Amino acid sequence: MTKSNVSNQVLGLLSGNSKENPFHIFANVREMGPIIPISNPMGETDNQTWIVVHMEEAIQILKNSKQFTVDPTTIEEKDDYREKIYDTEQTTAPDTFFTGKSMLFVDGIDHRRLRMLVSKAFTPRFMEGLRPRIQEIADELLDEVQSKGEMDLVKDYAYPLPINVISEMLGVPYADREKLKIWSSAIAKGLGWGKQDPTVAKHLQEFGEYTKLLVDKKRKQPSEDLISQLIAIEEEGDRLNEAELISMITLLIFAGHETTSNLIATGAMMLFEHPEQLELLKNDLSLVPSAVEELLRFNGPSTSVGPRFAKEDIEISGQKIKKGDMMLVMVKAANRDEKVFADSEDLEVDRKIERHLAFGYGMHMCLGSPLARVEGDVAFTTLLKRMPKLRLKIPTEEVQWQFNLSSQGIDSLPISF
Repeated sequence: MTKSNVSNQVLGLLSGNSKENPFHIFANVREMGPIIPISNPMGETDNQTWIVVHMEEAIQILKNSKQFTVDPTTIEEKDDYREKIYDTEQTTAPDTFFTGKSMLFVDGIDHRRLRMLVSKAFTPRFMEGLRPRIQEIADELLDEVQSKGEMDLVKDYAYPLPINVISEMLGVPYADREKLKIWSSAIAKGLGWGKQDPTVAKHLQEFGEYTKLLVDKKRKQPSEDLISQLIAIEEEGDRLNEAELISMITLLIFAGHETTSNLIATGAMMLFEHPEQLELLKNDLSLVPSAVEELLRFNGPSTSVGPRFAKEDIEISGQKIKKGDMMLVMVKAANRDEKVFADSEDLEVDRKIERHLAFGYGMHMCLGSPLARVEGDVAFTTLLKRMPKLRLKIPTEEVQWQFNLSSQGIDSLPISF
């Protein structure tokens, strides 16, 4: 495989235009080395773009905030790459997590300050305290379909479970949750390297406007939810301003369900494609926690994490990286690194995993990972306990995959039980 072919195939994956199996591509790329140059997904630029596909180098870059940044504007004469992905329009709507300065796009003191404000609500201990309510929601969803003998696993279970959990945490009214589904789906599918659906700007604007109205209501009628707590912090001054508040809330809403929904849906699909592993899991539900980690490793929700930009010239594994170069850490590729995982292309629900990169690594590691783990544990345990005869109703080749900016997912998964 030539470097030109690699570049074209990877760009096809990132744009969502490729129908090829991404793991075949990643396996071929890993053989070429840990860090491979590709064409810039956003067109010509003075700086090189690299993809990182081995675990060791991926961790080295993700944990190195001294030499790499998520904010290219902190580097001399470096533009914000988001402006090339998202064609901004003149609007008075509040910034969202993608258009504003959310935790995703700042480093250093600003990142630590923003993360600290919500970190107490996302500790493993706090998430475990939510387990009884998560269990109730899972059972309520399955109660609605149990007598029918069939359901759409995505629409009836994988999507509503995490959106109801995060909405209750934040204090989003039940009646508004369908709007969140529309906006989140449109944003997730509409943004990609080298593409932007024309409706994305409209949905981001509506999402920001809705969140501002919700914040205004919470100011007048605060309760015990997380949005009310964040408002109280903002009103103390100097710790969180209104723009950061709205950007933070849109991030928590979007990331708080989109990733976990993909974990449940994609994980179920992987089990259908590996029936012997599904049987192993059904026969021993104590394996579910390890199965969740293996499903995250094997085919987690995110294809790549947010790009890093070199703050100075640096050499990694023989590759000379120049200041301003963009590093795309392909976590799906690194999670199947043959040097780290034996039989890395096999799904093994009882695999003992010390580390994977499905939630990222370093200071920008996903804040909601403890919540996703509890939800994944409850979701699969409850599903397999109550519906042990579940099976896919359509051929696996008819399942429609959606590829977008940094992840992939499934819109519909009809099953019977």
